[in-house]
Amino acid sequence: MNATERTIRERLAALHPVALDLRDESAQHAGHAGARPGESTHWQLVIVSEAFRGKNAVARHRMIYEALGDLMKHDIHALKIEASAPGQP
Repeated sequence: MNATERTIRERLAALHPVALDLRDESAQHAGHAGARPGESTHWQLVIVSEAFRGKNAVARHRMIYEALGDLMKHDIHALKIEASAPGQP
């Protein structure tokens, strides 16, 4: 686990996830905008949290962006998100 992944996981812990799958997809984006050789800039996130219950997709994404804070401005170029409450698709 690299430093960026560790920080992402630590910050998302504020949402009390019951499931969290985080994958570094940076290698698949080599040469694309925002890709920086040797750095983890492109991520895929699947997160399940009771905090998302009753919230639409936009609200869920905002909660995630808020938890990640300045990482979204500097360390993360792209983040593909699937966010749901337990028992929801």
